[in-house]
Amino acid sequence: MREDNKITINDVAKAAGVSKGTVDRVLHDRGEVSAKSREKILKVIDELGYRPNFYASILASRKNFHISCVIPEFNNGEFWELTERGIDQGKEYAGRFGISISAEMYDQYDLDSFQNACARVLDSSPSGVVIAPMFRNETLKFAKELSEKHIPYVYIDSKLEDDGYLAYFGMPMYQSGYLCADILTDGRDVRKVHIIRIARDKRGLSDPTITRRTGLIDYISEHYPDCKVENTFIDPKNVESRYAVLDEMFASDPEPMKYIVMCNSRVHFVADYLRDRGIRTCRVVGFDVLERNLAALREGYVQALIAQHSDKQAASAISAITDYLILHESPARKDNYTQMDILNKYNCDYYI
Repeated sequence: MREDNKITINDVAKAAGVSKGTVDRVLHDRGEVSAKSREKILKVIDELGYRPNFYASILASRKNFHISCVIPEFNNGEFWELTERGIDQGKEYAGRFGISISAEMYDQYDLDSFQNACARVLDSSPSGVVIAPMFRNETLKFAKELSEKHIPYVYIDSKLEDDGYLAYFGMPMYQSGYLCADILTDGRDVRKVHIIRIARDKRGLSDPTITRRTGLIDYISEHYPDCKVENTFIDPKNVESRYAVLDEMFASDPEPMKYIVMCNSRVHFVADYLRDRGIRTCRVVGFDVLERNLAALREGYVQALIAQHSDKQAASAISAITDYLILHESPARKDNYTQMDILNKYNCDYYI
């Protein structure tokens, strides 16, 4: 052993009685090495406690790794802007190993846009992929193609039920819906719950919150079996149409107190309507820490938000793929469920 206790590849080669090149082939799993020599080298590595310098290793291999992130397009202040910040954070960690990161964006209301984004990613032959799924069937098809090409992929925000993904970083979706229903009803005499939903693609193939809604509806069925649950679809791009739909919803419900929930990050749409109509007789619960949602919380038009750190989810996803590519280490857990933080107007300003 060297006096400075830093074991080198030369020390391993000398102790195993093989060449430095043979040790290198075992470490990087390339080239042919006899089973006997491989076993001997691995035993020496374990006994000496040798740890390769992966920074030097990646540079020496001259292999260029690239991670693609497939996420929806967004405007300033929208949910996916937080995810992009997380991607930027992930770039810092991946960049230490010379790994490049890019974001391939798609229109979450357009299946063709998602298909085209997936095709561009496949054409670029990525080393790994981070996916924010919206279109279930097309995402599963994309995931299958990645698996066939032995390209690791990680889900963020929500996940699908395939077995091939390397990891998932996000809320437990079903449980988040269950929790949402508990906060919304709060032990009250609730006779009707309104779920406000986004009118998405014309073919009805984009439904990213279905698992969350299932959790919400199951809670209502179990705790309020006589309670009616009604879905109302609104246009995210047309205020006039949105208000007309909500006017009709309010007019058709004689209950003095309305119980309203949105399972995505757009609960500020409901708050805007309530503010403009001067309505205060509602209990409203939504998700995510967009500034417009926080403003509605402070003003009392939304009673609670279930929050998550979507930026940390994206950064963790990139780190997981980086470790898999460089260190050959899979995440300690396949499903990495993030905390569900409950915010109200009294604590929202202290959420970090």
